[in-house]
Amino acid sequence: MIIRLEDTTSAAVAYRLVTVREEGGVVALGRVLTLIVLAHGPEKVEEAIEVTNAASREHPSRVIVVNTRPPAGADGLDAEIRVGGDAGASEVVVLHPRGAAAVDQDTLVTPLLLPDTPIVAFWFGRTPHRPAAEPVGRMAQRRITDIISGITDDPATSREARLSLALLGANYSPGDTDLSWARITLWRSLIAALLEIEDSPLESIDVEGAQDRPSMHLLAGWITSRVGVPVRFHDSGGIHITRVDLTFASGRVRISRPLDSAAATISRAGRPDQRMNLPPRTTTDCLMEELRRLDADEVYADALQHAVAAL
Repeated sequence: MIIRLEDTTSAAVAYRLVTVREEGGVVALGRVLTLIVLAHGPEKVEEAIEVTNAASREHPSRVIVVNTRPPAGADGLDAEIRVGGDAGASEVVVLHPRGAAAVDQDTLVTPLLLPDTPIVAFWFGRTPHRPAAEPVGRMAQRRITDIISGITDDPATSREARLSLALLGANYSPGDTDLSWARITLWRSLIAALLEIEDSPLESIDVEGAQDRPSMHLLAGWITSRVGVPVRFHDSGGIHITRVDLTFASGRVRISRPLDSAAATISRAGRPDQRMNLPPRTTTDCLMEELRRLDADEVYADALQHAVAAL
């Protein structure tokens, strides 16, 4: 069910949300957090709602989506309340501020916050250079960005993605993270397992993927922060990491995953190949992972600093 409110206020939206719950017979909600989504434009608003609806099945939340690219017009606020099948396991409030109403985002969302629950901020479609200094970022215990949600086919946005990663590193605050980090969780687990079972020293690592994607640089930064060996980049022309070569004193171990595959092949000289499940992760998968923790991710912080130093 979608209820639309025009020329309204945040307080009026909060009151209507209560009445909707009472009329629907909802007594206990069990929401575990308030997720504030800053979506850049109407298209990103709908994409973000689709992602958060799926993620809500693991993390029931009150989701407040703010359109940060408001339409032209007089000062004011239009809103939507989405419940039931249009909101997954959450309740979704969509805010379309206009003019001066779009300036103070923290004031805009404050009447809608759940009491005594953590606040998570999620930027989708545009990455702030300093999330912890943003109005909503100052309210949040956890701040999630997604650099690639703003990448298009324009080469300029690829350069902007690398700049965004560098600025996130320069302005990092505990509680910050980017979904590019969660996108390489399976790669990191597999590489860590291989490093654990090899007895000979690691000499170098080669990573093949899209050099405009932050995940590739974060993976290299994580490897450097953990084992301190040089990492060489190779551009695959695709959008995912496709190969990692671990060169040990005793020989090379190659992990390869074609762009159209959800499985990786592990190759060693003198041994039969192994196949491992290694599917590309969706935005929903990554968001669900990041919502599982509200404390600072020190491993991500180390990987980010090493990735930025190598840019």
